[in-house]
Amino acid sequence: MPSSLIADRLAKLRQLRTSPLILELDLTDGLAETRPADPISAIMGRNRAVLPDVLDGLRRAHDDARVRTLVVRLGGRNLGLAAVQELRRAVAEFADAGKATIAWADSFGEFSASNVQYYLATAFEQIWLQPSGDLGLTGIAVERIFLRGVLDRFGAEFQVAKRHEFKSAAEQLTETEFSGPAREETERLTASVTEQIVQAIADRRGLPRARVSELIDAGPFLAARAQAEGLVDELGYRDEVYAHARKQAGQDATVLYLGRYQHARALAERARAVVTTVPAAPEPGVALIYATGPIRRGRSGRGPLTGGAMGSDTISAAIRSAAKDPHIRAIVLRVNSPGGSYVASDTIWREVVRARAGGTPVVVSMGDVAASGGYYISMAADEIVAQPGTITGSIGVLTGKPVLGEAVGRVGVTSDLISHGAHAAMFSQLRPFSPDEWTLVNDWLDHIYADFTGKVAAGRGMTTEQVHEVAKGRVWSGADALAHGLVDELGGLDRAVAIARRRAGLPTSAPLRIFPRARPGSRSWCRWATSPRPAATSSRWPPIRSWRSPAPSPGPSAC
Repeated sequence: MPSSLIADRLAKLRQLRTSPLILELDLTDGLAETRPADPISAIMGRNRAVLPDVLDGLRRAHDDARVRTLVVRLGGRNLGLAAVQELRRAVAEFADAGKATIAWADSFGEFSASNVQYYLATAFEQIWLQPSGDLGLTGIAVERIFLRGVLDRFGAEFQVAKRHEFKSAAEQLTETEFSGPAREETERLTASVTEQIVQAIADRRGLPRARVSELIDAGPFLAARAQAEGLVDELGYRDEVYAHARKQAGQDATVLYLGRYQHARALAERARAVVTTVPAAPEPGVALIYATGPIRRGRSGRGPLTGGAMGSDTISAAIRSAAKDPHIRAIVLRVNSPGGSYVASDTIWREVVRARAGGTPVVVSMGDVAASGGYYISMAADEIVAQPGTITGSIGVLTGKPVLGEAVGRVGVTSDLISHGAHAAMFSQLRPFSPDEWTLVNDWLDHIYADFTGKVAAGRGMTTEQVHEVAKGRVWSGADALAHGLVDELGGLDRAVAIARRRAGLPTSAPLRIFPRARPGSRSWCRWATSPRPAATSSRWPPIRSWRSPAPSPGPSAC
Protein backbone atom coordinates (compact mmCIF):
# COMPACT_ATOMS: atom_id res chain seq x y z
CA MET A 1 0.00 0.00 0.00
CA PRO A 2 1.46 3.40 -0.97
CA SER A 3 2.76 5.43 1.95
CA SER A 4 0.55 8.40 0.98
CA LEU A 5 -2.58 6.24 1.26
CA ILE A 6 -1.47 4.91 4.66
CA ALA A 7 -0.82 8.44 5.88
CA ASP A 8 -4.24 9.55 4.63
CA ARG A 9 -5.99 6.74 6.49
CA LEU A 10 -4.07 7.43 9.67
CA ALA A 11 -5.05 11.09 9.44
CA LYS A 12 -8.72 10.14 9.05
CA LEU A 13 -8.51 7.81 12.05
CA ARG A 14 -6.85 10.54 14.11
CA GLN A 15 -9.57 13.00 13.08
CA LEU A 16 -12.27 10.47 13.99
CA ARG A 17 -10.80 10.10 17.48
CA THR A 18 -10.22 13.77 18.21
CA SER A 19 -12.61 15.91 16.15
CA PRO A 20 -15.99 17.23 17.37
CA LEU A 21 -18.90 14.92 16.62
CA ILE A 22 -22.25 15.45 14.93
CA LEU A 23 -24.48 12.51 15.75
CA GLU A 24 -27.16 11.63 13.24
CA LEU A 25 -30.22 9.43 13.59
CA ASP A 26 -32.72 8.43 10.91
CA LEU A 27 -36.19 7.56 12.21
CA THR A 28 -37.99 7.46 8.86
CA ASP A 29 -38.12 3.64 9.07
CA GLY A 30 -39.73 3.77 12.48
CA LEU A 31 -38.57 2.92 15.98
CA ALA A 32 -38.55 -0.63 17.36
CA GLU A 33 -39.24 -1.41 21.00
CA THR A 34 -36.63 -4.19 21.23
CA ARG A 35 -33.91 -5.78 19.18
CA PRO A 36 -35.20 -8.48 16.80
CA ALA A 37 -35.10 -11.96 18.31
CA ASP A 38 -35.37 -13.99 15.11
CA PRO A 39 -33.77 -13.81 11.63
CA ILE A 40 -36.97 -12.81 9.81
CA SER A 41 -37.61 -9.87 12.12
CA ALA A 42 -33.95 -8.87 11.93
CA ILE A 43 -34.07 -8.74 8.13
CA MET A 44 -37.38 -6.91 8.00
CA GLY A 45 -36.29 -4.33 10.57
CA ARG A 46 -32.61 -4.01 9.68
CA ASN A 47 -32.87 -0.24 9.08
CA ARG A 48 -35.07 0.48 12.06
CA ALA A 49 -33.64 2.20 15.11
CA VAL A 50 -34.15 0.44 18.46
CA LEU A 51 -35.46 2.61 21.30
CA PRO A 52 -33.18 1.27 24.11
CA ASP A 53 -30.10 1.74 21.90
CA VAL A 54 -31.13 5.29 21.01
CA LEU A 55 -31.76 6.21 24.65
CA ASP A 56 -28.48 4.65 25.77
CA GLY A 57 -26.57 6.45 23.01
CA LEU A 58 -28.05 9.82 24.00
CA ARG A 59 -27.22 9.24 27.65
CA ARG A 60 -23.60 8.48 26.78
CA ALA A 61 -23.39 11.47 24.44
CA HIS A 62 -24.78 13.75 27.14
CA ASP A 63 -21.49 13.49 29.07
CA ASP A 64 -19.17 13.36 26.05
CA ALA A 65 -17.54 16.76 25.43
CA ARG A 66 -16.73 15.80 21.83
CA VAL A 67 -20.40 15.49 20.90
CA ARG A 68 -21.66 18.92 19.87
CA THR A 69 -24.83 18.37 17.83
CA LEU A 70 -27.62 15.86 17.24
CA VAL A 71 -29.35 15.77 13.84
CA VAL A 72 -32.45 13.57 13.53
CA ARG A 73 -34.37 12.92 10.34
CA LEU A 74 -38.14 12.54 10.77
CA GLY A 75 -41.22 12.36 8.60
CA GLY A 76 -41.41 8.67 7.70
CA ARG A 77 -43.22 5.73 9.25
CA ASN A 78 -45.59 6.26 12.16
CA LEU A 79 -44.08 6.25 15.62
CA GLY A 80 -45.78 5.13 18.84
CA LEU A 81 -46.86 8.01 21.05
CA ALA A 82 -45.37 6.60 24.27
CA ALA A 83 -42.04 5.84 22.56
CA VAL A 84 -41.99 9.39 21.20
CA GLN A 85 -42.60 10.79 24.69
CA GLU A 86 -39.70 8.76 26.01
CA LEU A 87 -37.48 9.99 23.20
CA ARG A 88 -38.59 13.62 23.66
CA ARG A 89 -37.38 13.54 27.25
CA ALA A 90 -34.01 12.05 26.22
CA VAL A 91 -33.55 14.77 23.58
CA ALA A 92 -34.37 17.47 26.13
CA GLU A 93 -31.83 16.06 28.61
CA PHE A 94 -29.23 15.89 25.82
CA ALA A 95 -29.86 19.57 25.02
CA ASP A 96 -29.58 20.49 28.71
CA ALA A 97 -25.87 19.63 28.46
CA GLY A 98 -25.44 22.60 26.11
CA LYS A 99 -25.57 20.58 22.90
CA ALA A 100 -27.44 21.59 19.74
CA THR A 101 -30.43 19.55 18.53
CA ILE A 102 -31.83 19.73 15.02
CA ALA A 103 -34.85 17.89 13.59
CA TRP A 104 -35.38 17.88 9.84
CA ALA A 105 -37.75 16.28 7.37
CA ASP A 106 -38.17 16.37 3.63
CA SER A 107 -41.88 16.33 4.51
CA PHE A 108 -43.98 15.76 7.58
CA GLY A 109 -46.53 13.55 5.87
CA GLU A 110 -46.47 14.75 2.22
CA PHE A 111 -49.98 16.09 2.61
CA SER A 112 -51.10 13.41 5.01
CA ALA A 113 -51.39 13.39 8.79
CA SER A 114 -48.08 13.40 10.67
CA ASN A 115 -49.04 14.74 14.08
CA VAL A 116 -46.86 12.46 16.23
CA GLN A 117 -43.80 12.94 14.02
CA TYR A 118 -44.13 16.71 14.40
CA TYR A 119 -44.79 16.29 18.13
CA LEU A 120 -41.38 14.63 18.37
CA ALA A 121 -39.79 17.40 16.29
CA THR A 122 -40.91 20.01 18.83
CA ALA A 123 -38.47 18.54 21.35
CA PHE A 124 -35.57 19.89 19.23
CA GLU A 125 -34.18 23.40 19.33
CA GLN A 126 -34.50 23.79 15.57
CA ILE A 127 -36.92 22.27 13.05
CA TRP A 128 -35.97 22.26 9.37
CA LEU A 129 -38.33 21.39 6.52
CA GLN A 130 -37.54 20.90 2.84
CA PRO A 131 -39.04 23.78 0.80
CA SER A 132 -41.12 21.34 -1.27
CA GLY A 133 -42.40 19.54 1.81
CA ASP A 134 -45.42 20.12 3.98
CA LEU A 135 -46.53 19.78 7.58
CA GLY A 136 -49.39 17.37 8.25
CA LEU A 137 -50.49 18.90 11.54
CA THR A 138 -54.18 18.04 11.34
CA GLY A 139 -55.28 16.78 14.76
CA ILE A 140 -56.09 13.30 16.02
CA ALA A 141 -58.72 11.16 14.30
CA VAL A 142 -59.83 7.57 14.89
CA GLU A 143 -61.73 6.04 11.99
CA ARG A 144 -63.04 2.48 12.10
CA ILE A 145 -64.48 0.39 9.27
CA PHE A 146 -67.53 -1.65 10.21
CA LEU A 147 -68.28 -4.90 8.37
CA ARG A 148 -71.69 -5.73 9.79
CA GLY A 149 -73.43 -4.67 6.57
CA VAL A 150 -71.20 -6.93 4.48
CA LEU A 151 -71.84 -9.89 6.77
CA ASP A 152 -75.59 -9.27 6.59
CA ARG A 153 -75.43 -9.20 2.79
CA PHE A 154 -73.77 -12.60 2.72
CA GLY A 155 -75.96 -14.10 5.40
CA ALA A 156 -73.16 -14.32 7.95
CA GLU A 157 -72.89 -12.96 11.48
CA PHE A 158 -70.41 -12.80 14.32
CA GLN A 159 -71.67 -13.79 17.75
CA VAL A 160 -69.87 -11.96 20.56
CA ALA A 161 -70.13 -11.94 24.34
CA LYS A 162 -68.15 -9.39 26.35
CA ARG A 163 -67.57 -7.88 29.76
CA HIS A 164 -68.48 -5.01 29.69
CA GLU A 165 -69.91 -2.33 27.43
CA PHE A 166 -66.59 -0.59 26.63
CA LYS A 167 -64.98 -3.81 25.35
CA SER A 168 -65.43 -2.79 21.73
CA ALA A 169 -62.78 -4.71 19.76
CA ALA A 170 -65.35 -6.88 17.98
CA GLU A 171 -67.75 -4.07 17.13
CA GLN A 172 -66.28 -3.84 13.63
CA LEU A 173 -68.02 -7.17 13.01
CA THR A 174 -71.21 -6.63 15.01
CA GLU A 175 -72.12 -2.96 14.52
CA THR A 176 -72.53 -0.46 11.70
CA GLU A 177 -71.08 2.50 13.67
CA PHE A 178 -69.51 3.32 17.03
CA SER A 179 -71.67 2.18 19.93
CA GLY A 180 -72.38 4.76 22.63
CA PRO A 181 -69.72 3.47 25.05
CA ALA A 182 -67.14 3.05 22.28
CA ARG A 183 -67.78 6.60 21.10
CA GLU A 184 -67.44 7.95 24.65
CA GLU A 185 -64.22 6.03 25.22
CA THR A 186 -62.66 7.03 21.89
CA GLU A 187 -63.64 10.69 22.23
CA ARG A 188 -61.94 10.90 25.63
CA LEU A 189 -58.86 9.07 24.38
CA THR A 190 -58.41 11.35 21.37
CA ALA A 191 -59.06 14.40 23.57
CA SER A 192 -56.34 13.30 26.01
CA VAL A 193 -53.80 12.76 23.23
CA THR A 194 -54.71 16.08 21.62
CA GLU A 195 -54.26 17.89 24.95
CA GLN A 196 -50.78 16.43 25.30
CA ILE A 197 -49.74 17.40 21.77
CA VAL A 198 -51.20 20.91 21.96
CA GLN A 199 -49.48 21.60 25.28
CA ALA A 200 -46.12 20.39 23.96
CA ILE A 201 -46.33 22.50 20.80
CA ALA A 202 -47.38 25.54 22.81
CA ASP A 203 -44.50 25.12 25.28
CA ARG A 204 -41.79 24.43 22.73
CA ARG A 205 -42.82 26.83 19.99
CA GLY A 206 -43.76 29.69 22.31
CA LEU A 207 -47.37 29.85 21.17
CA PRO A 208 -50.59 30.20 23.17
CA ARG A 209 -52.59 26.98 23.47
CA ALA A 210 -55.57 28.62 21.79
CA ARG A 211 -53.39 29.56 18.83
CA VAL A 212 -52.07 26.00 18.53
CA SER A 213 -55.64 24.70 18.43
CA GLU A 214 -56.45 27.21 15.69
CA LEU A 215 -53.42 26.08 13.68
CA ILE A 216 -54.41 22.43 14.01
CA ASP A 217 -57.83 23.32 12.61
CA ALA A 218 -56.14 25.16 9.73
CA GLY A 219 -53.67 22.39 8.80
CA PRO A 220 -52.09 20.81 6.86
CA PHE A 221 -49.57 23.44 5.75
CA LEU A 222 -47.23 23.94 2.84
CA ALA A 223 -43.65 24.58 3.95
CA ALA A 224 -43.69 28.37 3.56
CA ARG A 225 -46.92 28.68 5.54
CA ALA A 226 -45.59 26.40 8.27
CA GLN A 227 -42.55 28.64 8.65
CA ALA A 228 -44.63 31.81 8.59
CA GLU A 229 -46.82 30.44 11.39
CA GLY A 230 -43.80 29.68 13.56
CA LEU A 231 -44.19 25.90 13.37
CA VAL A 232 -40.79 25.34 11.71
CA ASP A 233 -37.63 27.41 11.94
CA GLU A 234 -35.89 27.00 8.60
CA LEU A 235 -36.59 25.77 5.09
CA GLY A 236 -33.75 23.90 3.47
CA TYR A 237 -32.47 20.70 1.90
CA ARG A 238 -30.37 18.01 3.52
CA ASP A 239 -27.06 19.57 2.50
CA GLU A 240 -28.12 22.89 4.00
CA VAL A 241 -29.14 21.19 7.25
CA TYR A 242 -25.73 19.55 7.61
CA ALA A 243 -23.91 22.71 6.57
CA HIS A 244 -25.70 24.51 9.38
CA ALA A 245 -24.84 21.69 11.81
CA ARG A 246 -21.17 21.93 10.87
CA LYS A 247 -21.26 25.67 11.37
CA GLN A 248 -22.44 25.06 14.93
CA ALA A 249 -20.16 22.11 15.73
CA GLY A 250 -17.07 23.20 13.77
CA GLN A 251 -16.03 22.68 10.17
CA ASP A 252 -13.72 19.82 11.19
CA ALA A 253 -16.58 17.96 12.88
CA THR A 254 -17.14 14.31 12.01
CA VAL A 255 -20.66 13.05 11.25
CA LEU A 256 -21.33 9.71 12.93
CA TYR A 257 -24.46 7.56 13.17
CA LEU A 258 -25.76 7.44 16.72
CA GLY A 259 -25.90 3.64 16.64
CA ARG A 260 -22.21 3.34 15.72
CA TYR A 261 -21.26 5.90 18.33
CA GLN A 262 -23.22 4.09 21.03
CA HIS A 263 -21.72 0.72 20.09
CA ALA A 264 -18.15 2.06 20.04
CA ARG A 265 -18.57 3.78 23.40
CA ALA A 266 -20.04 0.65 24.98
CA LEU A 267 -17.14 -1.48 23.70
CA ALA A 268 -14.61 1.05 24.97
CA GLU A 269 -16.16 1.07 28.43
CA ARG A 270 -16.13 -2.73 28.56
CA ALA A 271 -12.51 -2.82 27.47
CA ARG A 272 -11.52 -0.33 30.19
CA ALA A 273 -13.41 -2.39 32.76
CA VAL A 274 -11.51 -5.55 31.73
CA VAL A 275 -8.14 -3.78 31.97
CA THR A 276 -8.70 -1.85 35.19
CA THR A 277 -10.63 -4.29 37.35
CA VAL A 278 -9.83 -7.58 39.01
CA PRO A 279 -12.21 -10.43 38.08
CA ALA A 280 -14.87 -10.69 40.75
CA ALA A 281 -18.37 -11.94 41.31
CA PRO A 282 -20.99 -10.26 39.12
CA GLU A 283 -22.25 -6.98 40.54
CA PRO A 284 -25.83 -7.05 41.88
CA GLY A 285 -28.21 -5.55 39.35
CA VAL A 286 -31.69 -5.32 37.86
CA ALA A 287 -33.24 -7.71 35.34
CA LEU A 288 -35.00 -6.21 32.31
CA ILE A 289 -37.62 -8.43 30.68
CA TYR A 290 -39.35 -7.35 27.47
CA ALA A 291 -42.99 -8.50 27.35
CA THR A 292 -43.85 -7.47 23.80
CA GLY A 293 -46.62 -8.44 21.39
CA PRO A 294 -49.94 -10.29 21.58
CA ILE A 295 -50.02 -12.78 24.46
CA ARG A 296 -50.33 -16.48 23.73
CA ARG A 297 -49.72 -19.76 25.51
CA GLY A 298 -46.40 -21.50 24.92
CA ARG A 299 -43.19 -19.95 23.74
CA SER A 300 -42.63 -16.52 22.25
CA GLY A 301 -42.21 -16.34 18.49
CA ARG A 302 -43.67 -15.10 15.28
CA GLY A 303 -47.31 -15.66 14.32
CA PRO A 304 -48.65 -15.72 10.74
CA LEU A 305 -50.85 -12.68 11.34
CA THR A 306 -49.54 -11.01 14.49
CA GLY A 307 -45.79 -11.01 13.86
CA GLY A 308 -43.84 -11.21 17.10
CA ALA A 309 -45.89 -12.71 19.93
CA MET A 310 -45.28 -12.98 23.67
CA GLY A 311 -45.37 -16.57 24.91
CA SER A 312 -46.37 -17.25 28.51
CA ASP A 313 -43.76 -20.02 28.85
CA THR A 314 -40.94 -17.73 27.70
CA ILE A 315 -41.87 -14.71 29.82
CA SER A 316 -42.70 -16.79 32.90
CA ALA A 317 -39.40 -18.63 32.63
CA ALA A 318 -37.54 -15.32 32.34
CA ILE A 319 -39.23 -14.01 35.50
CA ARG A 320 -38.47 -17.24 37.40
CA SER A 321 -34.86 -17.23 36.25
CA ALA A 322 -34.37 -13.59 37.26
CA ALA A 323 -36.00 -14.15 40.65
CA LYS A 324 -33.71 -17.13 41.34
CA ASP A 325 -30.53 -15.37 40.20
CA PRO A 326 -28.56 -14.35 43.33
CA HIS A 327 -27.16 -11.33 41.48
CA ILE A 328 -30.58 -9.94 40.50
CA ARG A 329 -32.21 -7.77 43.16
CA ALA A 330 -35.19 -6.39 41.20
CA ILE A 331 -37.09 -6.93 37.95
CA VAL A 332 -38.31 -4.37 35.42
CA LEU A 333 -41.03 -5.77 33.17
CA ARG A 334 -41.30 -3.70 30.00
CA VAL A 335 -44.84 -4.25 28.71
CA ASN A 336 -45.91 -3.35 25.19
CA SER A 337 -48.91 -5.52 24.39
CA PRO A 338 -52.59 -5.22 23.36
CA GLY A 339 -53.39 -8.39 25.30
CA GLY A 340 -54.39 -11.86 24.18
CA SER A 341 -55.01 -15.17 25.91
CA TYR A 342 -56.55 -14.93 29.38
CA VAL A 343 -54.90 -18.17 30.49
CA ALA A 344 -51.47 -17.08 29.22
CA SER A 345 -51.84 -13.68 30.88
CA ASP A 346 -52.77 -15.36 34.15
CA THR A 347 -49.69 -17.60 33.90
CA ILE A 348 -47.41 -14.55 33.65
CA TRP A 349 -49.33 -12.74 36.42
CA ARG A 350 -48.67 -15.67 38.73
CA GLU A 351 -44.90 -15.44 38.20
CA VAL A 352 -44.95 -11.72 38.98
CA VAL A 353 -46.77 -12.52 42.24
CA ARG A 354 -44.28 -15.29 43.08
CA ALA A 355 -41.27 -13.07 42.36
CA ARG A 356 -42.58 -10.41 44.74
CA ALA A 357 -43.43 -13.00 47.39
CA GLY A 358 -39.85 -14.24 47.16
CA GLY A 359 -38.50 -10.78 47.93
CA THR A 360 -37.74 -9.53 44.41
CA PRO A 361 -39.38 -6.17 43.66
CA VAL A 362 -41.13 -5.96 40.27
CA VAL A 363 -41.64 -2.64 38.49
CA VAL A 364 -43.60 -2.38 35.23
CA SER A 365 -42.66 0.08 32.50
CA MET A 366 -45.47 0.47 29.96
CA GLY A 367 -44.67 1.25 26.33
CA ASP A 368 -47.10 2.33 23.63
CA VAL A 369 -49.80 -0.18 24.61
CA ALA A 370 -50.43 -2.14 27.80
CA ALA A 371 -54.11 -2.96 27.49
CA SER A 372 -56.30 -5.89 28.50
CA GLY A 373 -53.90 -8.82 28.92
CA GLY A 374 -51.08 -6.29 28.81
CA TYR A 375 -52.58 -4.68 31.90
CA TYR A 376 -53.32 -8.10 33.44
CA ILE A 377 -49.63 -9.06 33.54
CA SER A 378 -48.80 -5.61 34.99
CA MET A 379 -51.34 -5.24 37.78
CA ALA A 380 -49.50 -7.23 40.47
CA ALA A 381 -46.27 -5.20 40.21
CA ASP A 382 -44.95 -3.10 43.09
CA GLU A 383 -45.21 0.00 40.89
CA ILE A 384 -46.45 0.74 37.37
CA VAL A 385 -44.90 3.50 35.28
CA ALA A 386 -46.57 4.65 32.05
CA GLN A 387 -46.17 7.47 29.56
CA PRO A 388 -49.01 10.02 29.25
CA GLY A 389 -49.75 8.60 25.81
CA THR A 390 -49.66 4.91 26.76
CA ILE A 391 -52.85 3.06 25.82
CA THR A 392 -53.79 1.05 28.89
CA GLY A 393 -56.68 -0.37 30.88
CA SER A 394 -59.26 -2.30 28.85
CA ILE A 395 -59.97 -4.39 31.93
CA GLY A 396 -62.51 -6.76 30.47
CA VAL A 397 -62.97 -9.84 28.32
CA LEU A 398 -64.69 -10.95 25.14
CA THR A 399 -65.16 -14.06 23.08
CA GLY A 400 -67.18 -15.08 20.07
CA LYS A 401 -67.35 -16.99 16.82
CA PRO A 402 -68.47 -16.44 13.22
CA VAL A 403 -71.71 -18.08 12.11
CA LEU A 404 -71.43 -18.93 8.41
CA GLY A 405 -74.13 -21.55 7.84
CA GLU A 406 -76.49 -19.34 5.82
CA ALA A 407 -73.60 -17.73 3.93
CA VAL A 408 -72.16 -21.02 2.66
CA GLY A 409 -75.68 -22.30 1.96
CA ARG A 410 -76.23 -19.44 -0.50
CA VAL A 411 -73.42 -20.74 -2.69
CA GLY A 412 -74.71 -24.31 -2.61
CA VAL A 413 -72.61 -25.71 0.23
CA THR A 414 -74.49 -28.05 2.56
CA SER A 415 -73.52 -29.64 5.83
CA ASP A 416 -74.62 -32.51 8.03
CA LEU A 417 -73.80 -33.30 11.62
CA ILE A 418 -73.44 -36.41 13.76
CA SER A 419 -72.52 -35.71 17.36
CA HIS A 420 -72.44 -37.34 20.77
CA GLY A 421 -72.71 -34.87 23.60
CA ALA A 422 -75.14 -32.01 24.04
CA HIS A 423 -72.45 -29.40 23.29
CA ALA A 424 -70.15 -31.35 21.00
CA ALA A 425 -70.77 -28.92 18.12
CA MET A 426 -70.83 -25.82 20.29
CA PHE A 427 -67.95 -24.18 18.45
CA SER A 428 -69.05 -25.07 14.95
CA GLN A 429 -68.91 -22.05 12.67
CA LEU A 430 -71.94 -23.27 10.73
CA ARG A 431 -74.51 -22.82 13.50
CA PRO A 432 -75.14 -20.29 16.28
CA PHE A 433 -74.87 -20.91 19.99
CA SER A 434 -77.98 -22.42 21.53
CA PRO A 435 -79.56 -20.70 24.57
CA ASP A 436 -77.96 -23.28 26.82
CA GLU A 437 -74.57 -22.70 25.22
CA TRP A 438 -74.93 -18.93 25.61
CA THR A 439 -75.47 -19.54 29.32
CA LEU A 440 -72.20 -21.46 29.49
CA VAL A 441 -70.34 -18.73 27.60
CA ASN A 442 -71.70 -15.97 29.81
CA ASP A 443 -70.94 -17.90 33.00
CA TRP A 444 -67.41 -18.29 31.68
CA LEU A 445 -67.03 -14.56 30.99
CA ASP A 446 -68.50 -13.61 34.37
CA HIS A 447 -65.89 -15.80 36.05
CA ILE A 448 -63.02 -14.28 34.07
CA TYR A 449 -64.18 -10.70 34.61
CA ALA A 450 -64.55 -11.29 38.34
CA ASP A 451 -61.09 -12.86 38.45
CA PHE A 452 -59.56 -9.96 36.48
CA THR A 453 -61.16 -7.17 38.50
CA GLY A 454 -60.53 -8.97 41.78
CA LYS A 455 -56.83 -9.22 41.02
CA VAL A 456 -56.73 -5.56 39.95
CA ALA A 457 -58.32 -4.64 43.28
CA ALA A 458 -55.76 -6.68 45.21
CA GLY A 459 -52.81 -5.36 43.22
CA ARG A 460 -53.85 -1.71 43.19
CA GLY A 461 -55.29 -1.46 46.70
CA MET A 462 -58.80 -0.67 45.46
CA THR A 463 -62.23 -2.08 46.16
CA THR A 464 -63.88 -4.20 43.49
CA GLU A 465 -66.51 -1.48 43.10
CA GLN A 466 -63.81 1.12 42.44
CA VAL A 467 -62.19 -1.18 39.91
CA HIS A 468 -65.46 -1.87 38.13
CA GLU A 469 -66.03 1.86 37.63
CA VAL A 470 -62.76 2.23 35.70
CA ALA A 471 -62.88 -1.22 34.11
CA LYS A 472 -65.85 -2.35 31.97
CA GLY A 473 -63.38 -2.95 29.12
CA ARG A 474 -62.58 0.77 28.88
CA VAL A 475 -59.31 2.00 27.39
CA TRP A 476 -57.51 4.96 29.00
CA SER A 477 -54.55 7.12 28.11
CA GLY A 478 -51.66 6.87 30.57
CA ALA A 479 -52.46 10.35 31.86
CA ASP A 480 -56.06 9.36 32.61
CA ALA A 481 -54.98 5.98 34.00
CA LEU A 482 -52.84 7.82 36.55
CA ALA A 483 -55.80 9.94 37.59
CA HIS A 484 -57.90 6.79 38.08
CA GLY A 485 -55.28 4.87 40.07
CA LEU A 486 -54.42 2.29 37.42
CA VAL A 487 -50.77 3.37 37.24
CA ASP A 488 -48.49 4.96 39.84
CA GLU A 489 -46.33 7.39 37.91
CA LEU A 490 -45.74 8.92 34.48
CA GLY A 491 -42.35 8.31 32.92
CA GLY A 492 -40.26 6.04 30.75
CA LEU A 493 -38.11 2.98 31.09
CA ASP A 494 -35.33 4.93 32.78
CA ARG A 495 -37.72 6.03 35.53
CA ALA A 496 -38.90 2.45 36.07
CA VAL A 497 -35.29 1.27 36.34
CA ALA A 498 -34.51 4.01 38.85
CA ILE A 499 -37.49 2.92 40.99
CA ALA A 500 -36.39 -0.71 40.80
CA ARG A 501 -32.87 0.18 41.93
CA ARG A 502 -34.22 2.24 44.80
CA ARG A 503 -36.56 -0.52 45.95
CA ALA A 504 -33.71 -3.03 45.82
CA GLY A 505 -31.33 -0.74 47.70
CA LEU A 506 -28.94 -0.61 44.74
CA PRO A 507 -26.81 2.33 43.61
CA THR A 508 -27.84 4.30 40.52
CA SER A 509 -24.97 2.68 38.62
CA ALA A 510 -26.17 -0.89 39.26
CA PRO A 511 -26.15 -2.85 35.97
CA LEU A 512 -29.24 -3.67 33.95
CA ARG A 513 -29.27 -7.23 32.57
CA ILE A 514 -31.69 -8.44 29.91
CA PHE A 515 -33.54 -11.71 30.53
CA PRO A 516 -33.90 -14.33 29.10
CA ARG A 517 -30.19 -14.68 28.45
CA ALA A 518 -30.38 -17.54 25.94
CA ARG A 519 -29.30 -17.00 22.35
CA PRO A 520 -32.07 -16.51 19.77
CA GLY A 521 -33.22 -19.90 18.52
CA SER A 522 -31.90 -21.82 21.52
CA ARG A 523 -34.50 -23.96 23.26
CA SER A 524 -32.33 -25.63 25.86
CA TRP A 525 -32.69 -22.73 28.33
CA CYS A 526 -36.44 -22.62 27.90
CA ARG A 527 -36.74 -26.39 28.49
CA TRP A 528 -34.65 -26.07 31.64
CA ALA A 529 -36.54 -23.07 33.02
CA THR A 530 -40.11 -24.07 32.24
CA SER A 531 -42.28 -26.71 33.81
CA PRO A 532 -43.17 -29.81 31.76
CA ARG A 533 -45.85 -29.04 29.23
CA PRO A 534 -49.18 -30.83 29.72
CA ALA A 535 -50.27 -33.48 27.30
CA ALA A 536 -52.43 -32.34 24.41
CA THR A 537 -56.15 -32.59 24.92
CA SER A 538 -59.00 -33.02 22.50
CA SER A 539 -60.84 -29.95 23.77
CA ARG A 540 -61.79 -27.45 21.08
CA TRP A 541 -62.70 -24.74 23.60
CA PRO A 542 -61.20 -21.59 22.09
CA PRO A 543 -58.79 -19.49 24.17
CA ILE A 544 -60.35 -16.42 25.72
CA ARG A 545 -59.00 -13.29 24.09
CA SER A 546 -59.08 -9.91 25.74
CA TRP A 547 -57.58 -7.90 22.90
CA ARG A 548 -58.68 -4.43 22.03
CA SER A 549 -56.96 -4.41 18.65
CA PRO A 550 -56.96 -5.95 16.13
CA ALA A 551 -60.53 -7.18 15.95
CA PRO A 552 -61.01 -10.94 16.24
CA SER A 553 -60.54 -12.79 12.98
CA PRO A 554 -62.77 -15.69 11.92
CA GLY A 555 -61.54 -19.11 12.96
CA PRO A 556 -62.03 -21.71 15.67
CA SER A 557 -59.60 -19.93 18.02
CA ALA A 558 -60.80 -16.38 17.35
CA CYS A 559 -62.66 -14.63 20.14
